[in-house]
Amino acid sequence: MAEIPLIRHDRPDSVFAYLRGQPVSAAEFVREVRQLAQQLPDKSHILNLCADRYRFAVGFSAALLRGQVSLLPPNYTQDFVAQLSRDYPGTYCLSDGETHFPAIQTVSYPELRNQESSDDAAAFSVPRIPAAQCAALVFTSGSTGLPVAHEKSWGGLSAGSIAEAESLHIRQGSGLALLGTVPQQHMYGLESTVLFAMQNGLALVAEKPFYPADICAQLAALPQPRCLVTTPVHLRTLLSEVTDLPAVNFVLCATAPLPPKLAGEAESRFAAPLYEIYGCTEAGQVASRRTTQGLAWQLMRGIKLRQDEPGIGAQGGGTWVQGGHVEIAAPLSDVIELNADGTFLLHGRTADLVNIAGKRTSLSSLNHHLNAIEGVRDGVFMLPDDGEVSRTLAFVVAPGLSGAQVTQALRARIDPVFLPRPLYFVDALPRNSTGKLMRETLQQLLRQCAAK
Repeated sequence: MAEIPLIRHDRPDSVFAYLRGQPVSAAEFVREVRQLAQQLPDKSHILNLCADRYRFAVGFSAALLRGQVSLLPPNYTQDFVAQLSRDYPGTYCLSDGETHFPAIQTVSYPELRNQESSDDAAAFSVPRIPAAQCAALVFTSGSTGLPVAHEKSWGGLSAGSIAEAESLHIRQGSGLALLGTVPQQHMYGLESTVLFAMQNGLALVAEKPFYPADICAQLAALPQPRCLVTTPVHLRTLLSEVTDLPAVNFVLCATAPLPPKLAGEAESRFAAPLYEIYGCTEAGQVASRRTTQGLAWQLMRGIKLRQDEPGIGAQGGGTWVQGGHVEIAAPLSDVIELNADGTFLLHGRTADLVNIAGKRTSLSSLNHHLNAIEGVRDGVFMLPDDGEVSRTLAFVVAPGLSGAQVTQALRARIDPVFLPRPLYFVDALPRNSTGKLMRETLQQLLRQCAAK
């Protein structure tokens, strides 16, 4: 049976992580993984809630050594965790903070020796994991129905991380430090801040800064080379609130397509290239692009797209992704246009298509035009849940603008039939930790605005 190394740091003194500004060697990481693996309960599934990214990586790796499957659900509500305990009876929780899940056993992350010993380097031997071993169950968000679990093998996850490095022209063992603003319990965060480091000889950063000042301070404290792994929402806030940005080698962004104007500003301000990753829960990461050099996406090595009928979109049966590290052909929820050179363009999500008075557009296109208005800090369109698509509504964060000004600016950009009626001004949108907006939370916001 084929086996794949847990990490690809070839020297015991290679920097695996930065923990509170201090380097942690590959040898120390491997020792702590083995130590924790001996202390984990004898169960089949682990809910790894460690907020510290380094501890999460140790827990994820220790679970691999024990043959345990990591669960990555879309949320951590009491009800959903209770459901997980029923669906996967051998589930326990590993946490480095306070948790209150009476349905499952909770294990506190133990105090492991945090000083590298002279024996670590001498005994450095990287564990190898069967490629076919199920490493994780990743759940869809459930925004269009019940969350669905998708198996991820260790071989598939490893191959995806190596393909990501190739698509971004990252050299194995370069020591690049990865500072992420995204949670490691999310597929993008797992792939691009944890596995990306483990399988390419890079260095993850334990902390997950949120405020722009903290992001800049932690970036500046890291040695070069270094990069920022973030989302469009976090990036927009960072650029609007910080004047002087630390130098980075590149910026990586995902979870939603980035407006070209914002990508251009980011490259100019950071004096570094910005790349985007495209993927989904079902398939993982499958393509990348440097947005300032064109809107087309380049597929990662071995990945192919097929459409049941030629042309744009999913109306004729949909677009499927397969090959490479994608182990099972998966349908994509986006309207996709295939180009002759093998690249593709995104035209919004299939569920976002809007047809009013015989005219068609997408919510993603409307959101793009809304957020492109000068003075708009954040905004989103949605369709009312009344069974008939006869109008749109929108929420906007724009403290210095009036409703008339926003509407006038939109009228110059979109067909009048798609103008939002009503347009709600709010202090902030209820985005989750990855910057996404769930329909349930938008419905709650709508009820609050309507009540006023």
